[in-house]
Amino acid sequence: MNIHLRPARQADVPLIFALIAELADYEKLSHALIGSEQLLAAHLFGPTPFARVILAEVEAQTAGFALYFFNYSTFLTRPGIYLEDLYVRADWRGCGVGTALLRHLAHEAVAAGCGRIEWSVLDWNATAIRFYQKIGAVILDDWRQCRLSGEALLQLAEVEIR
Repeated sequence: MNIHLRPARQADVPLIFALIAELADYEKLSHALIGSEQLLAAHLFGPTPFARVILAEVEAQTAGFALYFFNYSTFLTRPGIYLEDLYVRADWRGCGVGTALLRHLAHEAVAAGCGRIEWSVLDWNATAIRFYQKIGAVILDDWRQCRLSGEALLQLAEVEIR
């Protein structure tokens, strides 16, 4: 099977947003998808792009995507890549699409002098955890994600809540 990877283009925004919606549904988080295609377009292709997307295509069909951005490790004193989302459509799971996307990111990380790639995985997603361990990823049990959003974010920023 021939897996073709390519950087997303602005014309792909509706497709990327649809893939994000599929991912949200798969993760049982559709209620949390409150963004829009317009915001996605601005943040991927605006004057200051905040993230990048790689699309995976098989037999002229979109099979999946990876959305990622560069971060920085103070302990390594090197940049890294944070993989925000990796999603492979059901029909293409187990066919090497996820591996191809991660391999592409690994190549990009090495070329950019990055010290690591990091991401999160839901604790109930045993299939994904096994896949990540198979490619050599270490699941960090001693770290917890922290999130500040919504009203709490506005309050800490001392922004008036509407």
